[in-house]
Order: sequence, then structure tokens, then C-alpha cells
Amino acid sequence: MHQTSLQPEQLDSVFTALGHTKRREMVNTLAFAPATVKQLADAQQISLPAIHKHIRILEEAALIQRKKVGRTNFVAIDRNGLLAAQSWLAQYHAYWGSNKETLENYIASLEDNK
Repeated sequence: MHQTSLQPEQLDSVFTALGHTKRREMVNTLAFAPATVKQLADAQQISLPAIHKHIRILEEAALIQRKKVGRTNFVAIDRNGLLAAQSWLAQYHAYWGSNKETLENYIASLEDNK
């Protein structure tokens, strides 16, 4: 089984960060291009204090990175956190089977084997 290089607590922070709609929308926005914090706040229609809170959580999860140039804060996607989540999910891909393998089919096969 493929293992992600992140520790469990790091993976927890990635999924916790992605568990909030606004933060997923921010990641989606930044996936296409970097932005200033103000542009991101305007796009999300939330206040600067609120956007800073979300940015801090996304940074801690290694989902975005921030760089200050002069008085302007820029944010961009950090693929490391996304790759960790993708890697963790991918390790189960081999076990998912096809769409035909539903819980109902599994239960029916158990009943057939009785």
C-alpha cells in the first residue's frame, strides 16, 4: 500500500483546512493564479480579518504560501498539501472497485454464500 510522506497530524490539518467551504473556494481560486490577500478577500466577499484567519489555516496545512512584497501580501497555491491529500486518497483507489460494487451488491453476495 502506498504511504503518504506526511505525519497523521499533518494530514489532519490538510483535511481540516479543506473541510471549510470558504477555504476550498480559496484553494480553487488560487489554483488558477496567485492573488493578493485583498483580491482574495474581495473574491470571497469576506473581511480582511476573516481572510487572514483562513489564510493562516491554509498555510499551516501547506495548502498555500504567502509572500510579502513591500506592503502587499501575495498568496499562491502550495501543491505539497494537495499532493499529500491526493496521495492519501490514491492509496485506496485499488480497493474501490467499480460503481457496480455497491454495498447492496456486497450484502447480496454474502446472502448468496450462506
